[in-house]
Amino acid sequence: MRLFQNSGLYPSYVARLDQLARGKDEFAARRSVFLADRFGALHFLEPVLTGDPDAFFTNGDDEVLQRQWARQSGLPANTSLEDILLAQIEHHRADVFYNMDPVRYPSAFVRRLPGSVKKTLCWRAAPSGGADFSAYGAVLGNFPSILESWRKAGCRAELFFPAVDPVMTEYGHGDRQIDVLFVGGYSRHHRARARVLEEVAKLAGKVRVVFRLDSSRLTRLAESTIGTWLPLGKHRRPRTIAQIAHGPAFGRELYELLGSAKIALNGAIDMAGRDRGNMRCFEAMGCGALLLSDSGNYPEGMDPNKSILTYTSPGACVEAIESALSDWERMKSVADRGRREVEDRYSKKRQWLLFNDLVESI
Repeated sequence: MRLFQNSGLYPSYVARLDQLARGKDEFAARRSVFLADRFGALHFLEPVLTGDPDAFFTNGDDEVLQRQWARQSGLPANTSLEDILLAQIEHHRADVFYNMDPVRYPSAFVRRLPGSVKKTLCWRAAPSGGADFSAYGAVLGNFPSILESWRKAGCRAELFFPAVDPVMTEYGHGDRQIDVLFVGGYSRHHRARARVLEEVAKLAGKVRVVFRLDSSRLTRLAESTIGTWLPLGKHRRPRTIAQIAHGPAFGRELYELLGSAKIALNGAIDMAGRDRGNMRCFEAMGCGALLLSDSGNYPEGMDPNKSILTYTSPGACVEAIESALSDWERMKSVADRGRREVEDRYSKKRQWLLFNDLVESI
């Protein structure tokens, strides 16, 4: 299989990547820096991470990276990002195209793929408005309710999962000095999550609570000096949260934090009904932290009170934290069991085998 995997960047991650890749003016060098930092690695297929020459990877929305490739390949300076991506796929002679960014590259893009491409798959685990993915051979995701919505839209949809990053074994073997860690987004769309964070933040005087928040543009504006004069009150974080919050964490910095935390707090956003199992669950468990997440329907291996803990309300979340920290030796065994479960069930090898099966079936 000649695989081409395309992904994309969070806007808030770009500054970190640019810093890490400073002075790297060639496509291969910048891409190597990105892959070494492991941002999004749970979604990257095994041949990409092992450097298999039959696998090509890029971030199609990384304009710096893509224009490096275009320049090295002799393409005109005004070539669009879409046309650069098509040229890369043709140059690799890919027969399988796996796209992590189908909203940017929907069915209209698939119809432009070179003739070498025989199978097309995309990952989408979130509602996408009126986006059209029907030209893909299959839409993959790990939330059954969202997969069903794609089927109703005329797509073939198949269950697929993130996989534990092999380098996670390097993390989480020392003292866990952080009692409670939350890393994630914060905006007015995260109302249920915000209520939980506000209650947990009140524990900061008793235990070590660390919040690393990727706040929305409006939240950052609302909390700026100028923003205090604007009618943006609903976008400001409660004082209890703002006092302990720091900026977002990605890649290996995230792994380091998770490996230093006893409890990794998680909260789904209202997009998949009762389905649970966002990427943070796999990251937290893979780094050996005790996952504490909101109640719902979790994938196999994520079993409440056996390999994870769950809560039903902000108050119940605080109670679960206090109870777990007061009986940490027992709760550590739950975290250890969780790590073993995801390492076994969601390994890169299993992910790759399942991907091959899906390719064969479409």
